[in-house]
Amino acid sequence: MSGSATDGELSRGVGEGTRAVRAGLPEPVKYEPTLPGPVFAAHFHLPGEPTGPYTYGRDENPTWTHLEHAIGELEAPGRDDVETLVFASGMAAISSVLFSQLRAGDAVVLPDDGYQVLPLVRAQLEAYGIEVRTAPTRGDAQLDVLDGAKLLWIESPSNPGLDVCDIRRLVEAAHARGALVAVDNTLATPLGQRPLELGADFSVASGTKQLTGHGDVLLGYVTGRVGAPMTAVRRWRKIVGAIPGPMEAWLAHRSIATLQLRVERQNTTAMAVAEALRGRPEVSGLRYPGLPDDPSHKVASQQMRRYGCVISFTLSTRARAERFLDALRLVDDATSFGGVRSTAERRGRWGGDAVPEGFIRLSVGAEDPEDLVADVLRALEESAR
Repeated sequence: MSGSATDGELSRGVGEGTRAVRAGLPEPVKYEPTLPGPVFAAHFHLPGEPTGPYTYGRDENPTWTHLEHAIGELEAPGRDDVETLVFASGMAAISSVLFSQLRAGDAVVLPDDGYQVLPLVRAQLEAYGIEVRTAPTRGDAQLDVLDGAKLLWIESPSNPGLDVCDIRRLVEAAHARGALVAVDNTLATPLGQRPLELGADFSVASGTKQLTGHGDVLLGYVTGRVGAPMTAVRRWRKIVGAIPGPMEAWLAHRSIATLQLRVERQNTTAMAVAEALRGRPEVSGLRYPGLPDDPSHKVASQQMRRYGCVISFTLSTRARAERFLDALRLVDDATSFGGVRSTAERRGRWGGDAVPEGFIRLSVGAEDPEDLVADVLRALEESAR
């Protein structure tokens, strides 16, 4: 059997690309694949007392275990006091934290400019007797409604507006008031920021997006410190059964191997596209945290290592935005973000975001930067006709 670095060894003195390629791999076994195939099993051989790690398919699966170790190594490299749990989708992961930590009479603080499904979550929380307070991400406004809350939910950068808050500041304030803190890390990915290093109790994300990056997997995860809060999350997953399929988990682990390559390319190209859009007379409200003049740049540069692959901007009218989208040749008109193929959409078509009718969310893929910039600028010109 040849030697192989363990997760703990990976945390010492290796780059992010090396870590992404090797994270979560099992010890090598002669004649066995380096990444074992998906384990399809509803139950396992279980004679005598159930003392082993795998008993029933709703509780644990070896394919999940490899993926959970991989994600944990990216979110909190070198730490053995952290665990990761994977879920069937990002919303399953979000729901697991909210509904496992909160009880009737508790208060939770949510962003009022976050993911468009949060209003539905708010209605359900309130139906269970939980007080929901909201405030914008920008300017750390959630601080103003934090007193007495049991949980603070942060989305930074926010989706789709790309505002950023000072996570360290909010975490310190929340902990001083006895509140737990969860950070939605979907837009940033673990290679953009690590919420647990900023003090958060939970890092939650949709693995559907850039983590897996190919638009073919629905997945979510929660990473947090080992202890009662994560035990409650695990219990919620067992009760609800919001588990990923083994094939989805295997595809996600396979895809993580190229995460650093994809993130580097997509972030670099996103900056090129954002810079090309600066000063364009037909574009207003351009947002990308990597731009030096972006309102979020100062705070983002203090806590993010990369600024993400999503850009937002507004065109004058709904019709102009739709003409722009129709004119794009290298960008698919589709929802979601983070994939290797660029996507864009007029976000107002869903009705859940407080954005202008001409608001565009553009997710930059892995195309050649010069090709994508040319396509976007040409589509802007054509949309004026």
